[in-house]
Amino acid sequence: MMIRNKLIFLIFFFIVHPNLEIFSQNIFSVKYKSQSDFSVYVVNYKSQADLLVFKVNYKSQAKGNDGLWYFIDFESQSDKKIFFEEYKSQADINIFFVEYKSQAGWRNKDKKHLLY
Repeated sequence: MMIRNKLIFLIFFFIVHPNLEIFSQNIFSVKYKSQSDFSVYVVNYKSQADLLVFKVNYKSQAKGNDGLWYFIDFESQSDKKIFFEEYKSQADINIFFVEYKSQAGWRNKDKKHLLY
């Protein structure tokens, strides 16, 4: 009975909140651009980045769409597949790896849709 009540609650919750965003940023780096969901270029300065990325240590920490990435070892476990571009002009998103979790986030929200 308790499981049934929880299930009803979850169904109701998602119907009432249709704009609720549930996703993670478990990332897998592919060898070929054609295999990727989008491509990235790592810039030299924060000011050049669309997204400031912090690499988290555990899969469970990669929640939301705010630049907290966990790099997965297996493609089948990933939420997104990325390709690292050699040239900035070829990338869909320019990223900069930050030192602290609190620094992660979008600088160019126009590209945020690529990680949904």
